[in-house]
Amino acid sequence: MSVWRALAGRGYLRSAWPWRAVAYLAGGALFGAVVLVVVLGGLVVGGALAVVLLGLPLLVLTALAGIPVAAVERWRLRVTGMGPALDGGHRVPDAPGLWVWLVTRVREAATWRELAYAVLLGLVLWPLDALVLVCALGIPLSMVAAPVFLALDGEVKAVKLWTVDTWPGALGVAALGLVLLATGAYALGVVAGARAELVRAVLGAKEDDGERVLHLVRSRARLVDAFEAERRRIERDLHDGAQQRLVALTMSLGLARLDVPPGPLADHLAKAHTEAGQALADLRELIHGIHPKVLTDYGLEAAVADAADRSPVPVDLDLHLPERLPQPVESAAYFVVGEALANVARHSGANRAAVSGGYGDGRLTLHIRDDGRGGADSARGTGLTGLADRVSVLDGTLSLSSPPGGPTLLRVEIPCRPRPSTDPCA
Repeated sequence: MSVWRALAGRGYLRSAWPWRAVAYLAGGALFGAVVLVVVLGGLVVGGALAVVLLGLPLLVLTALAGIPVAAVERWRLRVTGMGPALDGGHRVPDAPGLWVWLVTRVREAATWRELAYAVLLGLVLWPLDALVLVCALGIPLSMVAAPVFLALDGEVKAVKLWTVDTWPGALGVAALGLVLLATGAYALGVVAGARAELVRAVLGAKEDDGERVLHLVRSRARLVDAFEAERRRIERDLHDGAQQRLVALTMSLGLARLDVPPGPLADHLAKAHTEAGQALADLRELIHGIHPKVLTDYGLEAAVADAADRSPVPVDLDLHLPERLPQPVESAAYFVVGEALANVARHSGANRAAVSGGYGDGRLTLHIRDDGRGGADSARGTGLTGLADRVSVLDGTLSLSSPPGGPTLLRVEIPCRPRPSTDPCA
């Protein structure tokens, strides 16, 4: 349970939360005073010795003082129960060594947030903690102790404002002190909760937008690479395994037909031979659809030309790619063209299609056009949503223009760079 839920409940004064708040604020006041002395001492001594360069290491250490300060503050937050354990968000250095550690820490935004918090703690927060403790705890306790002071000294000066020298007055001051002590317990909880929220906001692990975007881009790139590697592995296993067995089976059935005299058995063998040949043709088409060999060996331009030749609808091709593109880009572009031409053949009623495009200004551009009836819609299950998702993984865009009556134009843009000349696949 958090301090805020405890404050909203009825049993706050009977719980341990007032004591936790006192411990948290008292620890902050003491620790903040120490931080002030250390930081100011480091700055003064380091600045004085910087003239002879001896103070530079001390200034660097002072700049990194926020790291241990933040660690202690997170520990205090956890030990007093004011909040869960926090991760500072510091990265693990790429290599061992003091210099690498220093460079890594200096480049992190978390280091400078922690230094800013240390300065804030030393200059502002610990005096506030001490002031709240004095007002919410010290003054009410001194009033509660008024009868004791009266018994010892014969009089008591309540809150340094008025003198009380009678027992009814001392008891009245003590009663008022109890009321203020209960009210102060709530005030301590509120201030301690606010301080804990500040620690969580400043010292908790953060990932800025740039780092988050970079992380997402890298993760997406790894997924694309893994997807392509798995696709090519399946293609290779089918080509070298199942396809070779079907070829052997077809040859065996063909030889068996030669050795069998005409009759029912020969007819069954002939039918089995035909079915095996059809299965082999289907498997070859499946392998070609998974990852055509022409795409791997000769690139996107040749693969698109092959897809255009196999299309039932005549296709005019005007695609110029002087250099090989990254494998994920070539694969995505090829399957976009293949799926688009398949959609043209199945749904458009077109008499002719055209594929054009090229590479320029750091992006691959493709246009797939047909003279069909138009009206293409991704909501009607034509595969356009899948194509758009495939392109978007590579930060590309897919746009469609398909008014009723046609024509239909599919435009694809994928940002990329040509493969380096040293790429063995180029």
